[in-house]
Amino acid sequence: MTFRANSEKIELLHVSPPNPQSKDFELVINSVFPVFALLGIGIILRRYDLTGDVFLKTADRLVYFIFFPALLFWKIGSASSTGEMDLTYCLVVLIVIVLIFVLSLILIRVFHISNFGAGTFSQSAYRFNTYIGMAIVINAFGAEGVRYFGIMISIAIPIINVAAVSTLIWYSGRRIDAKHTFLMMSRAVISNPLILSCVAGILYARGVGSFPNFLVNTFQLMTSVTLPLALLSIGGTLTFRGLKGYFNVSVIAAVCKLILMPLIGYFLLQAFGVTGIPFKISMIFFALPTATSIYILSSQLNSDTEMASATILISTILSFFSLTIVLLI
Repeated sequence: MTFRANSEKIELLHVSPPNPQSKDFELVINSVFPVFALLGIGIILRRYDLTGDVFLKTADRLVYFIFFPALLFWKIGSASSTGEMDLTYCLVVLIVIVLIFVLSLILIRVFHISNFGAGTFSQSAYRFNTYIGMAIVINAFGAEGVRYFGIMISIAIPIINVAAVSTLIWYSGRRIDAKHTFLMMSRAVISNPLILSCVAGILYARGVGSFPNFLVNTFQLMTSVTLPLALLSIGGTLTFRGLKGYFNVSVIAAVCKLILMPLIGYFLLQAFGVTGIPFKISMIFFALPTATSIYILSSQLNSDTEMASATILISTILSFFSLTIVLLI
């Protein structure tokens, strides 16, 4: 009897404490795997003609103009606020975007990228996939993370659009007067549904702060389709066409987006004293793959769409590793 009791005490003394590394690994699996699983399903559905161009274009429009703005408004509008937010992390994000943008212009000359592909290459180095970012943030940090991420993208999107459009126009050979360019960019920013929904959500959170149950249930049903539909659509647009001819330049763009951007961002966040959720959200932002919208913008402004397809594919595949690493930090 005594021996058994002593043995039990000895066993209790040797119980292993919780391993924080196992929790970090669980966070990565729970946050990243579902996203890339849906991207893979999107590729398979497209491969077997279960989705087509019409479906993908319609899905993109529904997500961009209706479902994703509704998700942003709901999550940001219902997020609890503990006072004024420190927006230092947004300042860091803007600085990093500008630095990578300037670096991309330097690399265009260093690697002798043609004018036809220059605008595509530049935006591949700093533009981010909002839908993948939101899916990761929701899985990892919930409504609080969405609030920080929403504010960040509403500030970052206008700067990114100005940089991308300016570069594409400059290298396209088209000459548009400054006034027309300014009006075109201003109209694009003011009418952007993602920015409008973020601003509306912030104002609602400050003025009201909660939704009645019937609206919560409505938003929940309405927005539950948003991220799955977006991820399936992204998977359906990924293509290996043109990868062979643009592999090297795609890897260079991916290095800028998935390695240099997170590294520079990490050190600047440390230097500015950003910690907690804003730090983690910012690092996720830096590690995101390039946006699929670069294909559309490249086609509209006479740049290389095959390069765009290749850079999107390489960046999306490699972002599994960059997102995994930043979530483990």
